[in-house]
Amino acid sequence: MSHEHILVVEDEPNISQAIQYNLEKEGYRVSSAGDGAQGLKLAQTALPSLVVLDLMLPQMDGLEICRLLKREEKTKNIPILMVTAKSQETDKVVGLELGADDYLAKPFSMRELIARVKAILRRSSGPQTVQELLVCGTLKLDLARRKVTVKEKEVVLTAKEFDLLRVLMEAKGRVLDREKLLERIWGLDRSIEIETRTVDVHVGQLRRKIGSETKRLVTLKGVGYRWDWD
Repeated sequence: MSHEHILVVEDEPNISQAIQYNLEKEGYRVSSAGDGAQGLKLAQTALPSLVVLDLMLPQMDGLEICRLLKREEKTKNIPILMVTAKSQETDKVVGLELGADDYLAKPFSMRELIARVKAILRRSSGPQTVQELLVCGTLKLDLARRKVTVKEKEVVLTAKEFDLLRVLMEAKGRVLDREKLLERIWGLDRSIEIETRTVDVHVGQLRRKIGSETKRLVTLKGVGYRWDWD
């Protein structure tokens, strides 16, 4: 049995049971909650390795749970995999902006769910690279402390936004297409279909946060993104 504990917050019993069964088959410890209030309480007390979070829940919706978890010091680093309905495009974007790590649209295959879970856990539990600051203009990125400052003021980034900035800066001016960014940051198998809009959402949010240095994050239409060091 894995030491990794996954919390499934899903109000549809058939889906919740199927997710739990398949994750347990992979060796994970799994807890479940059938409504938002119970899910939030379990996440705050059990501090799981990952939360699989449906957005449409009774008592408290998934976006509110995501907002509260990312606001609290003890839960802000718990990865969240959102589960959305096709009609929830706006909610999905908001969830990513709130700090959710990834999303799955219903209906989804258990193979895809397990691949996403493994990719998120691999990233969150992997060894941190200890390295000196990456400094560009007034922006400083501290890899060891996972801290970013602009003009000596700390910029609060989600885990994905930090990784996106790091990957772009470490590319030393090379253009990275969306597929490459999805592979490097989300760590997903290329055989799994995922929307490149995920990258665009995170780029947009990152631009808003880094203020005066946003000009360095260059879009090459139809190609991808580049960090401009000059």
